[in-house]
Amino acid sequence: MSVQDRFSRALRDLRISVTDRCNLRCAYCMPREVFGPDYPFLRREELLTFEEIVRLARLFVGLGVRKIRVTGGEPLLRRELPTLIEGLAALPGLEDLTLTTNGLLLAEQAQTLRAAGLRRISVSLDALDPEVFGRMNGLGVGVESVLRGIEAAERAGLVPVKINCVVKRGVNEQEIVPLARQFRGTGHIVRFIEYMDVGNTNGWRLEEVVPAAEILRAIDTVLPLEPLEPNYRGEVAMRWRYKDGEGEIGVISSVTQPFCGNCSRARLSPEGQLFTCLFAARGFNLRDLIRQGASDARLADAVEEVWQGRQDRYSEIRTASTVNLPKVEMSRIGG
Repeated sequence: MSVQDRFSRALRDLRISVTDRCNLRCAYCMPREVFGPDYPFLRREELLTFEEIVRLARLFVGLGVRKIRVTGGEPLLRRELPTLIEGLAALPGLEDLTLTTNGLLLAEQAQTLRAAGLRRISVSLDALDPEVFGRMNGLGVGVESVLRGIEAAERAGLVPVKINCVVKRGVNEQEIVPLARQFRGTGHIVRFIEYMDVGNTNGWRLEEVVPAAEILRAIDTVLPLEPLEPNYRGEVAMRWRYKDGEGEIGVISSVTQPFCGNCSRARLSPEGQLFTCLFAARGFNLRDLIRQGASDARLADAVEEVWQGRQDRYSEIRTASTVNLPKVEMSRIGG
């Protein structure tokens, strides 16, 4: 079964956020000035249980989803996460199960996650320079634990590891080439991401965006590149490989080269809100339906109705007037 929205985009990917909490305070996601000690994070009883998540995921797979990504917040903060991974991995028809993490807790959990059925992993790493990385994460945390996490993921077989770097002008654009060099020839894939206006707390300004074309020029000048075809329709990263055969990189350019036309992703927040766009203002409450006793058929109908009514294309119509409209925070629904 393939459910399509108003622009004939099929539902193929589901991103499940399991917590709105994080152990970093990156300025582009959870600036510490906003997400301080008194911030009202979700209470445990507000979160979807693992049983509720697996039930919904099964219905999404029945509607055409083939890939699930577990996100946060920082998903490794959610207690007993391997139990959820095991339940998701067992879903008939699911072809890919992956997770995005900041890597701080990955070294101690990578093997357990792989044993539970996780297939791949993405790790956020915005700089190799300790001072720059500390500024980016808002807490002065060092880079060593993230690198250990990546090594542990490789040993566990969660490969290729994808390393995500958000590039912000005036902060870490000088880290582009060092990151490319660090992982060139390792089999891992660095993906450079244009700084996006997700949510309303990161103080986004267009002049702080380093365009994908500039990122590619910086790398190509010292490590010559050539383009690659997408792995699949709707892949968000433009793929490039080193001409000497030593691996590939990706560039995600949702600001300068929007890819709304092929977007196949739905997002489920920790408290059970269904969002159909990273830049959405409102979600659809699936948790209340579940806890009111809705049948699987009723839940599936609700998801199908939401997706069929979808007409999101925020990145294609981004203007000065839309940037400041209320949007859900990235820490609530993942990247």
